[in-house]
Amino acid sequence: MRSQYLVKDLLREISNTLSPHIPRASREAQLLLMAHLECDELWLITNQNTLIENLEELFVWVERRVKNEPFEYITKKVSFYSEEFFIAPGALIPRPETEMLIDEVLKRVPDKNAVLTFAEVGVGSGIISIMLALHLPNARFIAVDISEAALAIAKINIEKFKLQERIELRLGSLLKPVTEAIDYLVSNPPYIANDVLLESNLSYEPQNALFGGNSGDEIIQELLNEVLKRNINFFTCEMGYDQKDKITHYLEDKKYEALEFYKDYSDFDRGFSLRVTK
Repeated sequence: MRSQYLVKDLLREISNTLSPHIPRASREAQLLLMAHLECDELWLITNQNTLIENLEELFVWVERRVKNEPFEYITKKVSFYSEEFFIAPGALIPRPETEMLIDEVLKRVPDKNAVLTFAEVGVGSGIISIMLALHLPNARFIAVDISEAALAIAKINIEKFKLQERIELRLGSLLKPVTEAIDYLVSNPPYIANDVLLESNLSYEPQNALFGGNSGDEIIQELLNEVLKRNINFFTCEMGYDQKDKITHYLEDKKYEALEFYKDYSDFDRGFSLRVTK
């Protein structure tokens, strides 16, 4: 590849390189160039004959994408709930379906100014606690993860939104680092069964954030046990599309007030909210 290109020629070159490996190669070429130049699509359209130089980093990005590395890890940016977050390989890339988890929690907090203590298990990049904190100005959050790399990424995002005083990061497994009373537990835990074969691009993401045990729902069961034992008021959790019956059956002989499931944008079962006390 040359050291300088017109925008229109550069887009064609990137698209031709990506096309044998990546669907929608032309669109991905646009997105990569927009991220590299930190420009919007209007600029790209109206500057087709602008000369671009210093392309070494961009061409490295293209080669990484050819190997099916996720776009978000390459650009270190991910959009979630209309906000932009930092992302890196130490944390799971947020999915659009997880925005519904935020909505389900907010539906169950009638007083958005209430003073509440939340715990999040598996904070990852921090997006769940951060978005809830932005909507619940008087809530405090204890965000737990077993991965130091994930906590480092979450710290960057928490600082970006200036929420250091309200979101406390703790290293540890499940709720073990949380000894104080909490009002609400929220989690997007690993819930894929260990023997499931995933698409190649998922090999770049932290496996301990994807696989939840031999049947996939073991971690969810552990969290349910903690919620019931500690008498936590609410628990909202993402789950696998095929785990509704398992969770319902697991709770059959347990004492709680209400269990509600919600579906994702594709009409698959995607999560639930458990109310333990009135």
